[in-house]
Amino acid sequence: MLTLFIVLAGCFVAYANGANDNFKGVASLFGSRTCGYRAAISWATLTTFAGSLTALLLGQSLLKNFSGRGLVPDALTASPQFILAVALGAGATVILAALLGFPISTTHGLTGALIGAGLGGAGRGVNFAVLGKIFVAPLLFSPLLAMVLGAVVYLIFRFARLRFGVTKEMCVCVGVEKRVLPLPQPNGLFAAQTFPVLSVSVDDPSACTQRYAGTVLGLNAGRVLDTLHFLSAGAVGFARGLNDTPKIVALLLVAGAFDIRWGFLSVAAAMAIGGVFNARKVAETMSHKITGMNPGQGFAANLSTALLVATASFSGLPVSTTHVSVGSLLGMGIVTRQAKWKPVLGVLASWVVTLPCAAILSA
Repeated sequence: MLTLFIVLAGCFVAYANGANDNFKGVASLFGSRTCGYRAAISWATLTTFAGSLTALLLGQSLLKNFSGRGLVPDALTASPQFILAVALGAGATVILAALLGFPISTTHGLTGALIGAGLGGAGRGVNFAVLGKIFVAPLLFSPLLAMVLGAVVYLIFRFARLRFGVTKEMCVCVGVEKRVLPLPQPNGLFAAQTFPVLSVSVDDPSACTQRYAGTVLGLNAGRVLDTLHFLSAGAVGFARGLNDTPKIVALLLVAGAFDIRWGFLSVAAAMAIGGVFNARKVAETMSHKITGMNPGQGFAANLSTALLVATASFSGLPVSTTHVSVGSLLGMGIVTRQAKWKPVLGVLASWVVTLPCAAILSA
């Protein structure tokens, strides 16, 4: 019976994680009006699920970190009661935040729950050196790094756009252009002849049509940006599933009720369901209350988030997708002077109380 409770508690954490975290990669799509809520959450669900399944192959180091080994005595991490307390404390904290619309970190919640349950079960047996090195340091520095990277990536893209004078109505056009070339003749005379030349240019679509003969292959800058924006949002969702799923599966391993592959599949499914049914309030906060944005700005923020989270996943560092995504959006918002500080301070306050809240509930 206790094994069943652990499995259900682990799926509860996964559901809460999906409700609070699934939308974060696509928040810029919704916030910039590139697409509607349903399209955004569908894309987030699909890409996160894919990342969750891929984590089965790439997430072994995170499985070790979030099993609690090294942080608390090994005898405690093997205790079903300890794992149940961690899962319930973290899950309750994260789902409460999702229902209130606060985008907090499941990683932070799990860390707090590990501390609370560890102190309750081992007292002074908690290894605070491991806590600081493996858990706290990445969680503290990742949002600051994301702010800097988000701002830098946006500035690079803005410089490139201004340098080449690109607007969203322009296109990259490839076609056959007629060129008149001089041909030398005897007695120092020249004759002119027209040659078809394949050329590439960036211009207004109507100008391209007038310049080129026959068929013109044109890539509209706005459509290209929207496509890249969707791909970057999908990359964030994939990276999030890759990073978060092993942390929750680690809780299920103690139960030993089923093969690890079924653990990953169960967590992936629960995360997807949580996002579909309970992501709306966090979506409003992430999309409209952090900063104003257009598609280009959203793309820059998503690209920064995907790079950091994916790098952390391959390195085995438990960074928070929440902290990274909010940090990227805020860094971009500071540069554009569109950051909305009052809601941002509320989000930061929710981050501060996440760890102690989860620790108290799991103790």
